[in-house]
Amino acid sequence: MDENLKKIIPFAKKYKSNVIWNVFHNILYALFGTIGMVMIFPVLKVLFGNEEKVTQLPTYEGLGSINHYLNDTLFYYVNYFSETHGPNYALLLTVSIVVITFLFKNLFGYLGLQNLTKLKTGVLRDLREKMFKKIIELPVPYYSEKRKGDMMARMLGDINEVQNSFFMILELIIKEPLTIVFSLIAMINISWKLTLFVFIFIPISGFIISKIGKSLKGKSKRAQQENGQLISVVEETLSGLKVVKSYNAENFFSQTFNDSVDRLYKLTNSIGKKNNLASPMSEFLGIVVISVLLFYGGNLVLVDKSLDGSLFIAYIGLAYNILTPAKAISKASYQVKNGLAAAERVFEVLEVENTITDKVDAKEIEKFNHEIQLKNITFAYNDEPVLKNFTLTIPKGKTVALVGQSGSGKSTIANLLTRFYDVDNGEILIDNHNIKDVTMKSLRGLTGLVTQDSIMFNGSIKDNIRLGKLDATDEEITEALKIANAYEFVKDLPNGIETNIGDSGNKLSGGQKQRLSIARAVLKNPPIMILDEATSALDTESERLVQQALENMMQNRTSVVIAHRLSTIQKADMIVVMQKGKIVEQGTHDELLTQNGTYSKLVSMQSFE
Repeated sequence: MDENLKKIIPFAKKYKSNVIWNVFHNILYALFGTIGMVMIFPVLKVLFGNEEKVTQLPTYEGLGSINHYLNDTLFYYVNYFSETHGPNYALLLTVSIVVITFLFKNLFGYLGLQNLTKLKTGVLRDLREKMFKKIIELPVPYYSEKRKGDMMARMLGDINEVQNSFFMILELIIKEPLTIVFSLIAMINISWKLTLFVFIFIPISGFIISKIGKSLKGKSKRAQQENGQLISVVEETLSGLKVVKSYNAENFFSQTFNDSVDRLYKLTNSIGKKNNLASPMSEFLGIVVISVLLFYGGNLVLVDKSLDGSLFIAYIGLAYNILTPAKAISKASYQVKNGLAAAERVFEVLEVENTITDKVDAKEIEKFNHEIQLKNITFAYNDEPVLKNFTLTIPKGKTVALVGQSGSGKSTIANLLTRFYDVDNGEILIDNHNIKDVTMKSLRGLTGLVTQDSIMFNGSIKDNIRLGKLDATDEEITEALKIANAYEFVKDLPNGIETNIGDSGNKLSGGQKQRLSIARAVLKNPPIMILDEATSALDTESERLVQQALENMMQNRTSVVIAHRLSTIQKADMIVVMQKGKIVEQGTHDELLTQNGTYSKLVSMQSFE
């Protein structure tokens, strides 16, 4: 059994009743489909006027003779109607039985499909929920090399492919094979000699069809990967549209997109060619067999006189009854291969080990009382050392500014404090609790983060601000906006805090977005605030307002400020000057100026980058 098939089974277990009902209805579908074809025989007998003259109702003598019992019962009533009401009534009886039989066949087919639909859509929902949960649980480092578009393709396209193709397996193992089995039983009953041909044909055609579809799974996987690449190009181009246009790079991105589309075009055509070949190939092989049967069976009817003509036509109907499921099986087996390839990509993500998780006995910390300690921390991104034996103590209620040139490890400190990344060596302690020993939820509950790129979501100002406190009242939101110097512009908007700010907040200026992200942190009201270059992208006027907002927010709060503007730094209780992952100086603004060292040079150059 395929590994990915085994992995889907736990998802299907929840819908066990739908699977059972699907199987039950498919068995009845196959049974009534075969009976329907067999019932053509009495219709033909009546038509040709050579029906069996049964004048007495037969007696039931057990399962061994059920075939004769049903046959004789039917022909007793055919004979009875024929003699009492005329042959047209006998014909009406046999045709009615055929209609009723096919009605039941299609009713059970419908009920089987209904249960299959519930199973498919249920598993689709559960897979999507689990995948999204996994995507947001995975640590930040996982996404540093992954394309967002590929993730979206797996989340949307691949899971859909699993839903559409994978559950064809139920049709493959129950509905269609049983139709073939029941038809074969009826055919052996009519003529075992003729049925020998069919037995030879099934494995041969199966072998030919499997040969055609051999490379299908690999190509399906490549097509799905290409689809991820395609979505990535679109997503990245839309995200960076201003850069694309300002650098006249439309042609470059169009070419990248077109190359991906061409590769997908070729792969899809190659997959389509094999998929499209499955049905006509199986039908042609079937017709070849039926032609042989017509020739050989015709001889049995016309020359040997060992087979009844009406029975032979019913037999050919049964043989043709095998063709449709055989076609469906060959087509479904190809689609299942597509589903297996898609499932592989889905489970690739679901099975990624989350490297940053809570310990089993992780504690909840609800308050911050004393200090944050970073002890002998060493950290590297992809074997590129960023911090080396870094040690720092941040007392409660103090503002500590980290300064240094780009690449000195300032932002890494922010990533480690919030546990987006884990230290390689050393430890980070909050009130003597190692942050690896506390739950991430409680750790992040104590911290607020304002980043350089103020991330906003498509929705109202209210929805964006209350992320950290979903039950916040409008009054609390307004108060947070006032502290963040944002209420001035929000109150003038057409719908106030209910105003939609567009995709990524593109209806607002950089300064406005930054003040909203500060309001978001203010509303959350955490005891520890981490500001990662929160004013670097702003003009002077916006910076003044944001700076004031930051000062309002940092009052009576422990703050770690990563900045490269003097105005943000000079009021800090302690300034830590970093160089290549190490502390070279630390002290207040005035103390560091008198030392006339690195900080003094940075101040004179006005460059904290």
